[in-house]
Amino acid sequence: MRKLLPLTVTSSSSHPGGRSAMTCRFRCGDACFHEVPNTSDNEYAGDVIAGAIGRRSMMRAAAIVTVAAAAGSATVVGARPAQAAQASQAATGETAAKPAFGTKGARGLRFTPVAPNTTDAVVAPDGYGQNVVIRWGEPILRGAPAFDPENQTAAAQAGQFGYNNDFLALLPLPGERHRQLLVANHEYTDEILMFRGYDPANPTRQQVEVAWAAHGLAAVVVEEDRRTGKLTPVSRHPLNRRVTATTEFRLTGPAAGSDLLKTSVDPTGTKVLGTLNNCSGGTTPWGTTLHGEENFNQYFANASRATDKRYGIGTTATERKWERFDKRFDIAQEPNEVHRFGYVVEFDPYDPTSTPRKHTALGRFKHEAATVRLTADGRPVVYSGDDERFDYFYKFVSSKRVKKGSSRAVREHNLSLLDEGTLYVAKLTGDSPAIEIDGSGTLPSDGEFDGSGQWIPLATATADGAVSHVEGMTADEVFVFTRLAGDKVGATKMDRPEDIQPSPVSGRVYVVLTNNSNRGKTGSAAADEANPRNSNKHGHILELTERWNRPESTRFAWSLFLVAGDPDDPATYFAGFPKDDVSPISCPDNVAFDPYGNLWISTDGNQLGSHDGLFGVATRGERRGELKQFLTVPTGAETCGPIIQDRRVLVAVQHPGEIDGASVEKPASVWPDGPGKIVRPAVVAVWRKDGCDIGM
Repeated sequence: MRKLLPLTVTSSSSHPGGRSAMTCRFRCGDACFHEVPNTSDNEYAGDVIAGAIGRRSMMRAAAIVTVAAAAGSATVVGARPAQAAQASQAATGETAAKPAFGTKGARGLRFTPVAPNTTDAVVAPDGYGQNVVIRWGEPILRGAPAFDPENQTAAAQAGQFGYNNDFLALLPLPGERHRQLLVANHEYTDEILMFRGYDPANPTRQQVEVAWAAHGLAAVVVEEDRRTGKLTPVSRHPLNRRVTATTEFRLTGPAAGSDLLKTSVDPTGTKVLGTLNNCSGGTTPWGTTLHGEENFNQYFANASRATDKRYGIGTTATERKWERFDKRFDIAQEPNEVHRFGYVVEFDPYDPTSTPRKHTALGRFKHEAATVRLTADGRPVVYSGDDERFDYFYKFVSSKRVKKGSSRAVREHNLSLLDEGTLYVAKLTGDSPAIEIDGSGTLPSDGEFDGSGQWIPLATATADGAVSHVEGMTADEVFVFTRLAGDKVGATKMDRPEDIQPSPVSGRVYVVLTNNSNRGKTGSAAADEANPRNSNKHGHILELTERWNRPESTRFAWSLFLVAGDPDDPATYFAGFPKDDVSPISCPDNVAFDPYGNLWISTDGNQLGSHDGLFGVATRGERRGELKQFLTVPTGAETCGPIIQDRRVLVAVQHPGEIDGASVEKPASVWPDGPGKIVRPAVVAVWRKDGCDIGM
């Protein structure tokens, strides 16, 4: 039996997941080391909000165990012969005499899979080229200086591409041939890899202000070389823009102006500075982008309320110590500031003077994504996951219709679409006897993990106000403490709901569950049919079919489309496709669709010994479930923000070199610019060298 071999250790053996402990420190505030915030049994009508003031959270940060490790070598693991040969060519720079794209596979997936490997590079299939589109620190605004990591300032960073790019969108630019508008999230900063000699206990004001400027969003025009597929940024284009942790935002929707959102600086409860920890997102049919504020909890210090505990906010100092330089990050001084983060942000990249919005009607939680599907009568439906162990996934159904046109009035109407409608949370029921769901991942007797579900309404916002559908909670409380509302109505506890994407071809909705090592542990929820493995370290993907294929429906059917892991593990499942002809996959995260309806999956925290990567899987036809690895990313990196076009694939290479013990002085990766250069997150484009379509 084929087994994936262990690689060089790159993180503490006691650390949960395939990520390094350093990544968990800076990306999610050590969420996996903390008590799980959801301790509800989903059956009580509790008094958490009523007793919130004055109660002290008992959550304490666990000690971080770090193990210094060298950068991974170019090792191929668990590869079949054809894959091993192809990966060896990639590692050595050699090219086969004749490109092998593969004659088998679903349309769009006809390439020779990349083998699992630990090469410190972006490894793509034989016959494919690539280029770094844009790196952290590259100037995009007029007057911004060239990147100098030894003399970085906040003013410079505010005009440069930000750090740790995640979600990506490519939008058309009418009238500008061979140009598109790239929008990127800048999720978080890792100061140890940004600043030489960084002292985590005593950051300087300059370092903190650079970090503020490195968060947020970027819009930058890119130009394509039609001969090669290469993309390059167009610096100083009038549409280029940076949004940072100090940019002004509008709070909109039903909770805007609530007492829960008012602060000493903003007594109106409608204006907030910045956006933090933007992970995945989505695009809208009216030409804007949506961005989910995810692990915002880690930026706030000195929490004391039960509501703070439900959101995983710590009771002591933060990792970055921002509260020393701005009191809004100190809950003891500004108790409501934290309530102004954790929303879906809407950004208009075609108007560089516009004020971005935070939509309270979509609820407050750790939004991993915000993807849109229209009803038959033109109302947007937005799906979003709450990326936490044992938390929920949601949808919002607008009561307003999209208008066509480009006038200012039409534009303003469409920017208000996500302020009125109903917010729902999902509850799933399996159709197999409970005795057949034993936590091992063994399929039940009907041969499939499946069942039915319902969308439970939480609150409805109208032009005249808002109504709560949750007993004991006001509408404002539902929209600000959405997790508590989900607890009260009995939503299904999931294994870290992340990206959610409706298929543009079939209309089915795919919900990504990354992993949950706590599933089945003493005191935690046991396996159920929608989350069938205890100690679920590899994750799975759920496929929903809304009733009558109408996104506004409150009923759906569901099944597990993919149960990730080593194909030799009997607990894995690939939609029924033969497991001896698929790539191993672990910890699915962001997803996207190609023009043929194939689902492309990026991974975060691979626990099979290989670097993270990007995979394509057929969702329809006789090859449904056929999964093939398209690329891997460098040492310590995560694959984010995939975009799949006819002739080009883009990925955001996030946190390269983020390995325990690494620093500016002791880098664990030499990507993307080679030895002696600072490691930089970047966006990469991949294309076929012969100019043909991807996977054909």
